[in-house]
Parts: sequence; C-alpha cells; structure tokens
Amino acid sequence: MSEAKMVDRLANSEANSKRIQVVEGCFGAAGQPLVIPGRVLIGEGVLTKLCRKKPKARQFFLFNDILVYGNIVIQKKKYNKQHIIPLESVTIDTVADEGDLRNGWLIKTPTKSFAVYAATATEKSEWMSHIGKCVGDLLEKSGKAPTGEHAAVWIPDSEATLCMRCQKIKFTPLSRRHHCRKCGYVVCGPCSDKKFLLPSQSSKPVRVCEFCYLQLASAGGGMGLGPRSDSYSRSGSKFNNVSDDEDEEDSSD
Repeated sequence: MSEAKMVDRLANSEANSKRIQVVEGCFGAAGQPLVIPGRVLIGEGVLTKLCRKKPKARQFFLFNDILVYGNIVIQKKKYNKQHIIPLESVTIDTVADEGDLRNGWLIKTPTKSFAVYAATATEKSEWMSHIGKCVGDLLEKSGKAPTGEHAAVWIPDSEATLCMRCQKIKFTPLSRRHHCRKCGYVVCGPCSDKKFLLPSQSSKPVRVCEFCYLQLASAGGGMGLGPRSDSYSRSGSKFNNVSDDEDEEDSSD
C-alpha cells in the first residue's frame, strides 16, 4: 500500500484520533489543538536540533500536513514550547557529517530554517523519506509549486569568535553576538545596526547585517530602517528595545 493510500485509510480511524489526542494532551493547555479532520500522525521521535547556543534534544511529531516539535519536560508525557510548521512550506536538504554531528538534514521554511540530527543513518533516511512524501502529496493535492524562498539557517554562536563581517570585533560578554536574519551570519552590533522588512519572517523590520542591508536596499524591495540611537545600553551588553532580543531567544528553540 502506498503511503498516500495508507494516510487516507487512517485519516478517519479512531486509533489515529486517539494517538493525536495523546500528543495534544502532552503539550497541555498552552499548545495548539492538533485534532482536525483528515490529519494523520505519521511518526514521532527525538531529534537533536542545532540551536543557537548548542545542540538540544527536541521531540518531533510528523503529521501528514504539519511538523510539530517541542521541548521535552517528561519523555512521552509532557512537552512545552510547541512549534508548528506547515509542511507545504518545507524543503529538506541533507547535511554532511561533521565531528559528533552526524545523520543530519536541514528543515527549511520561509520563516525559519534549522538543522536536526537523528541517532542513526537509518532513522535519518526514514525521517527524510516520510517528510518528502508528505510534502509531495500536499503539493500535488493543492496544485501549488514548492516554496522557493527560505529563511537562512543561523550559524551557531560557538562557530564564531569574531564578527563574520568585519572580522575585527571579538565577541565577549559585553560585545554580544547577533544574527543577521537574511544570511544567518554571526555579527557584531555595529555591523548589524540596521533593520529591514522581510515579510516572510516577520511583520516588523528585523535585524540584518550591513552587507545584506545594502543588497536588499539596492534591490528596491521591502523597507529598511537605519541605525537607532537606542540600539545599545551604556554597557553594550543588552538592547533597550526588547523586541529584537525576543527574536534572538525564539531562535534558540
């Protein structure tokens, strides 16, 4: 039986509904409702997500239309910080093994992109295969074209001791790391003191590096904001405008 036919057969089954209800219950009242007609839970498992600070274990659930993940509070019983990614917007690419990070691939969407790693090569192959089939089935049913634009994958903090643009400023507790939302580079404050509207990522202008700002502005699309006088506190250790730091924190999930 093909995966598409299997999904159709399970869509309205009582067993499938109960499995999704269990997942929904594990996220508690803070999570979004997951039980809707036609939704099927394809599989689940723990993957290592490459976060801003360090790799972290996250619980992932693959449905036929969405990918859901969250923090593990109690394995198989309680999760929080639920994230829901519509599969129609997803593309995946394999990642070469490097050191301890093995069996990985990229999950790319217009709003957020990141790398995940499975415990074994077989598990990686199964995840990529099922995600690919689900995305393909969704696009075939909707008649839509695959998403062409994706958010940059953020380079982890640990991979940059110097600003990746000016190559001069060394990062310290007072000279903080920031990420350009367009290229994903780790940059210093002076090299990323402008914002630009990237509609696929946010309804508000977001931090971009000087290089990407000039490219975006010359392309004539979107809306840019120049340097702000309130960019730094006197110590230089934090932003006075919390909205940008909230974005930084969100991306550590």
